[in-house]
Amino acid sequence: MTIHNDRPLDTSELDAHMASAIDCIRVLTVNTHKGFTTFNRRFILPELREAVRAVSADIVFLQEVHGTHEKHAVRFHDWPKMSQYEFLADSIWTDFAYGRNAVYPDGDHGNALLSKFPILRYENLDVSIAGPERRGLLHSVVEVPGHGELHAICVHLGLREAHRQEQLRLLCDLLDGLPSGAPVVVAGDFNDWRLKATAPLSRCAGLYEVFEKTHGELARSFPARWPLLRLDRIYVRNVEARQARILGNKPWTHLSDHLPLAVEIHL
Repeated sequence: MTIHNDRPLDTSELDAHMASAIDCIRVLTVNTHKGFTTFNRRFILPELREAVRAVSADIVFLQEVHGTHEKHAVRFHDWPKMSQYEFLADSIWTDFAYGRNAVYPDGDHGNALLSKFPILRYENLDVSIAGPERRGLLHSVVEVPGHGELHAICVHLGLREAHRQEQLRLLCDLLDGLPSGAPVVVAGDFNDWRLKATAPLSRCAGLYEVFEKTHGELARSFPARWPLLRLDRIYVRNVEARQARILGNKPWTHLSDHLPLAVEIHL
């Protein structure tokens, strides 16, 4: 387990974080498609950053985000000099965590979490099953002013059903080890086109999916321009979810192959 901060928060910064209780947290989850449009036609990470900023989320769950990529850094003039998750965080999200899943000669990618609140600690659980497909569960513990610890788990599951079922079991094991009364948010790309994830997560972990609870069905998020499949999810426990939204208008339809999901959670 690694603490991502280069330096600890000083007293004044900690006091500012904890000055008043936060009862409502705005959550966003988005598969960034490594900063490219559908079919990798165009590099649009700067446009994606502006769109993410406009949502004004407090905590952002990111999937398919680059840590490094040497060839892309040479090929694209606007490729950031830092990691993609640091570029997206910029000065808006003071804390961030990264879970490197896939590593290859030119670089790496994985899941990330951006937070306006302190990230106390995080770890990346390797849930890769077999073959070249690398997957992880990025588990971050966030300090929410006035409420203590919130557990945020960023998910990107496998493409094969058998792999997903095993990864869901590992997710349940992780959730089973958390304090029973702690607020939990699990969000990301579940690749669950057969709709088999919700039942086990409800049964083994007591989670509910925010779109299914508030709208009666899971969100259609893929492909972005003609969304048919319900791949992206936000599951919660020990919080109340309100105003669950699919961000299905421009510019989002042109910024990734997945549509982002947003929700307010009340502690």
